[in-house]
Amino acid sequence: MDWGVPALMSSVADSSFQDLCCYGAGIAGNIFAFVLFISPLPTFRRIVRNGSTEQFSAMPYIYSLLNCLICMWYGLPFVSYGVLLVTTVNSIGAVFQLAYTAVFIAFADAKQRLKVSSLLAAVFMVFGLIMYVSLALLDHKTRQTFVGYLSVASLIFMFASPLSIINLVIRTKSVEYMPFYLSLSMFLMSGSFFIYGVLLHDFFIYIPNGIGTILGIIQLVLYAYFRKGSREEARLPLLVTHA
Repeated sequence: MDWGVPALMSSVADSSFQDLCCYGAGIAGNIFAFVLFISPLPTFRRIVRNGSTEQFSAMPYIYSLLNCLICMWYGLPFVSYGVLLVTTVNSIGAVFQLAYTAVFIAFADAKQRLKVSSLLAAVFMVFGLIMYVSLALLDHKTRQTFVGYLSVASLIFMFASPLSIINLVIRTKSVEYMPFYLSLSMFLMSGSFFIYGVLLHDFFIYIPNGIGTILGIIQLVLYAYFRKGSREEARLPLLVTHA
């Protein structure tokens, strides 16, 4: 009896199922990332409505733009094979971050406008240098490693930024400044791309997103723990003191 054909069919079926799961995880990651990308819209509506950037900072959007550009570059075929969903999500993210930065520049005062414009120019200079080095000086394998480590460092730094919010929640015992849906979206996005990276056996995707998933879990646990106290405080009468 010939067992070769059934075994081959089983192997193909397993491979197709894995590809389907991988594709599904990547699509889910794109969707959850989109929720994160649109989350600053209320802030920018306020900026446009008031005609001023007030005390808001452009730094998160400047840094996110650089992060999206690096990760977008990593996902392109001449750097990495088979991770185009990384490019799609970060291309969309780069457009959003650039739009947010442009609005900030439009409504900032002269000093802030010059500072943010200079930082924006620096981002494109750094990205241009990364493109030049990776294409002109490195072969494909070394290029993937070079850009991969840059993307890992960039993503870990980005995912570490919620640590200040976590510290604030623990210190104040309030989740007022840690919106639930933002934390949930971060967890779901990181978890989706962690699975995507694991299925592709791509170290440069699953390591930073694994860290992001853990941080997302921590935020959700803190939200569940401190939510009751925050609601009780919100129901207390507002006391004004001049002490």
